[in-house]
Amino acid sequence: METIVIGVTALLGLYMAWNIGANDVANSMADAVGSRALSVKNAVILAGICEFAGAVLVGAPVTDTVRKGIVSPDAFLSMPGITPEQAAALFVIGMTAALLSAAIWLNVSSFMGLPVSTTHSIVGAVAGFGIAAAGWGSVQWGKMTQIVLSWFVSPVAGGIMAYFVFKFISKAILGQERPVKAAVQYAPFLVSAVTASVVLATIYKGLKHVIGHISWLTPQVSIYITILLSAIAWGVSRWWLKTRLNGKEKLPVDQQLDLVEQVFVPLVIITSCSVAFAHGANDVANSVGPLAAVVRVLQTGQVLQKVGVPFWVLVLGGSGIVLGLATFGYRVMYTVGMKITEITPSRGVAADLAATATVLVCTRLKLPISTTHTLVGAILGIGLARGLAGINKDVAKRIFGAWFITVPAAGILCVFLFYIGKMWFMDVLTEVCSK
Repeated sequence: METIVIGVTALLGLYMAWNIGANDVANSMADAVGSRALSVKNAVILAGICEFAGAVLVGAPVTDTVRKGIVSPDAFLSMPGITPEQAAALFVIGMTAALLSAAIWLNVSSFMGLPVSTTHSIVGAVAGFGIAAAGWGSVQWGKMTQIVLSWFVSPVAGGIMAYFVFKFISKAILGQERPVKAAVQYAPFLVSAVTASVVLATIYKGLKHVIGHISWLTPQVSIYITILLSAIAWGVSRWWLKTRLNGKEKLPVDQQLDLVEQVFVPLVIITSCSVAFAHGANDVANSVGPLAAVVRVLQTGQVLQKVGVPFWVLVLGGSGIVLGLATFGYRVMYTVGMKITEITPSRGVAADLAATATVLVCTRLKLPISTTHTLVGAILGIGLARGLAGINKDVAKRIFGAWFITVPAAGILCVFLFYIGKMWFMDVLTEVCSK
């Protein structure tokens, strides 16, 4: 029976990972596709490689089983008149219900082409399960308040930064009489900034769970590495730009602008791949965390605060993500990359750079933030830099509406599934956990 339960939960974990690929990962490549730097096919291939590599090679080895402390396992163990085996069974049912409800909500959102937060879906689902199983007092409402605040912090921070980055690109390069000459002068600084963001995001966001095992890779050494690589990137890019654009400043302005936009194509591809890798490293294990929790509870019969994530779970998550991105990710990719505002390579670089830097800074400050919300906010920011007419307001309203109902929708659905699971499987799982 234990094998059957783990097998069923693994299928649900694969379904969840499939939905993550269809929704979250599609966001990371939206700028590259929207700017036509990559075709959808090539974006799927690159994102799949980066996401799978991040999930399997640098995936989080430890994850909070109750998703960021929303519900404490102690709330189940301290319930009156309940045995440890029954508490474990409730936990298995609740985590399975949370996994399924979050996946269903992501599936619905992806079908509608709406980018929503996987983290918030899991948070809402686990909160719903906690309320249903142990009452309102089991939920840490202070943490929930932080989640609500992140709805505003994420897109606003990303939007503001993207606005100023794109304004700089527009004024310093695109708006000049000789944009080719301006690109040679200023674009290397953007390359340097992109390099710094990619390196720091990889170290502090992608590698944050394994950085403690690399004794020499201290924060100070990380800064030195970042400065060195950024300086090398500046020098190489300046040499490359001077070689490629030499003598082109005499061309008509429209042709110069086309050449400058082509300069940004490699950058928007690199930044999009960086977002995909960081997402795989940081978010995938947490998203399949309920599966790891169920496996551990069934193996030990105990409800633990933290559990290790088995390698096969990471592989399952990475595989499901690639499958979801390849089969269904085009819907969200199309919405974010093409429907919100018009994206060019230079605008895509501004959005990706702003999103990566914003997530990095907020992560270091321990502020709750959603990568999805930040990237969408950054795209809105570059749209606002062109004026309100540059934004599709109807699409923006639909996206914001989906954000606000994600937590309650996932939570309510989880409550419904939890009661069904409790009614049908409580006795069987209690027996399994008692062995």
